[in-house]
Amino acid sequence: MADALATLSSLIQVNDESNLRPIQMSIYEVPAHCYNVEEERSMSTLDGEILYKRRKNQVLLRCVDEVEAKKILEEVHEGVCGTHANGLMMARQIMRFGYYWSTMEGDCIRYAKKCHKCQIYGDRIHVLPSPLHVMTSPWSFSMWGMDVIGPISPKASNGHRFIFVAIDYFTKWVEAASYASITRATVVRFLKREIICRYGMPERIISDNAKNLNNTAIEGMNGAVEAANKNIKKIVAKMAVTYKDWHKKLSFDLLAYRTSVRTSTGATPFSLVYGMEAVLPIEVEIPSLRVLSELNLEEAEWIQARYDQLNLIEEKRLKAIQHGMIYQKRMMRAYDKWVRPREFQEGDLVLKKTLSNAERSSRKVETQLGRTLCRKKGLLGRSSNINRDG
Repeated sequence: MADALATLSSLIQVNDESNLRPIQMSIYEVPAHCYNVEEERSMSTLDGEILYKRRKNQVLLRCVDEVEAKKILEEVHEGVCGTHANGLMMARQIMRFGYYWSTMEGDCIRYAKKCHKCQIYGDRIHVLPSPLHVMTSPWSFSMWGMDVIGPISPKASNGHRFIFVAIDYFTKWVEAASYASITRATVVRFLKREIICRYGMPERIISDNAKNLNNTAIEGMNGAVEAANKNIKKIVAKMAVTYKDWHKKLSFDLLAYRTSVRTSTGATPFSLVYGMEAVLPIEVEIPSLRVLSELNLEEAEWIQARYDQLNLIEEKRLKAIQHGMIYQKRMMRAYDKWVRPREFQEGDLVLKKTLSNAERSSRKVETQLGRTLCRKKGLLGRSSNINRDG
């Protein structure tokens, strides 16, 4: 190090007339970590008995203790509005709700890893042989995609075996309802009640080639509805307590999906539709900063604040469009990199999946949701037999 400094100093030419600025050095009287403690104190605010943490963007987060943190983890991950998200997504969602504690990220990651249902219902990744083709919607509720989940076996206690799902391509808002059977009349009734009467006449409706959805006014679908179906099935399977009560959890599943940030838009479907975030039950039980601030507002002030949110919703939607375009380009670039086109000629040898006896005897292969519900039924039956045998 001394030789290097001597070499550098020999390369510098200094004139006698030039003034060199002296190097100022200071010695702290206390260790460096004490100054970090003082900096952390400046980033905290005490309001009565409640401590708030100030983020880099000057947003205040309520600091919670160990008991409250455990309750928030349970509610956000597997509560009424929980989607069983991963650890990082849970930490971001908790901060978005207005809570903070020092080991939040690590606790969320450990909690998600120990979740039994998250370990069972893992994603199955399959690389398709064709490139990715994306579809965009110009505005909210102008283009809807529809698909059917089912048949689900065993059926629910009310006799329903199918879930009809519709998703808006712009806001990712999802509407769903369960039925005993999907017919042409069922599809027409669903479109009238759930789509047209609520959001107006759409410009385009996209579906698959199913018989009950086959119509000249409906186009072929892409993977957006399939992705929504996958998320809905995972949430329903994780929230179901018994194998016959999944239809009762469908409304809570939709609420959890609508209040979760979608990666393709960078916002929640609820905020893109209504211009504000939904108030969750945990925010009422443990009041967040948003709830506490709205309690002190007069009715006229609250109405004016709501008008301001509605006036700024257009900008939020434009940002969602830009975010979606960037996300689609990134997805296409990452997806097409691993695509391996497959071309088959007559006489080529291909692999064939060997079905089990139960699958071979049935006309249709059960959906993933149906298999998980059957598995729950079998586990419940085996446990009851063990208890009877003593």
